Amino acid sequence: MTVHFIGAGPGAPDLLTLRGRDLIAASPVCLYAGSLVPAALLDHCPPGARIVNTAPLSLDAIIAEIAEAHAAGHDVARLHSGDLSVWSAMGEQMRRLRALDIPVSITPGVPAFAAAAAALEAELTLPELGQSLVLTRTPGRASTMPPAESLTNFAVTGATLAIHLSIHNLAQVVADLAPAYGGDCPVAVVWRASWPDQRIVRATLSTIEQAVAGTMERTAIILVGRVLEAQGFAESSLYAADYDRRFRPQGAMSRFEGVTE
Repeated sequence: MTVHFIGAGPGAPDLLTLRGRDLIAASPVCLYAGSLVPAALLDHCPPGARIVNTAPLSLDAIIAEIAEAHAAGHDVARLHSGDLSVWSAMGEQMRRLRALDIPVSITPGVPAFAAAAAALEAELTLPELGQSLVLTRTPGRASTMPPAESLTNFAVTGATLAIHLSIHNLAQVVADLAPAYGGDCPVAVVWRASWPDQRIVRATLSTIEQAVAGTMERTAIILVGRVLEAQGFAESSLYAADYDRRFRPQGAMSRFEGVTE
């Protein structure tokens, strides 16, 4: 018996991975975060599967459900939205399961920030303009932030920021970032990325509060950075005609001449 932690993706049912789909179909028990995971994914569950919405459950109750399935010899599909590596609460569940000697597996999913970037038709790392992406959030009721991981500290780098779980703190986000990025820095807020009712608001740090005006809450990502509206950025050397690389050696003096693997 194994507990399969599965990244269910950002919302669109067809953004579930094939591995995730097959594990759901093979698991007699499915626990899913009902507030964020689309119900359409449950169509992959086998007939007669026990399906449990964990949204109203405590951690103790979730582990009890899994322990019961383990005792019955049933695999469990444990669905979380997006990807499990960030803000999924997977770590605390796995710690308890390991203490109970219950095997686990992890299947990654499409993260929300990637779905937001796709909706914006944007590359978040552009040559000579932005080569770092910071995934972060602001303090909330469920989790505080380590002191060094403040938006003001990240702002000093000038990196592209993908700020999760923070639309309710938009005013503070602007106050923290504007001094370093400037009021004209592009901002995009993507609400429910990849869902049918997805919404996008584009503005700048100085205008984003008015543009959003309290119309979005919870499942919104705030993206900040010059890459969002850049047009005059440099092209990557990787595809330059004179760039010497293994699959396109440049003449007899190439370091890759004669290399076949």
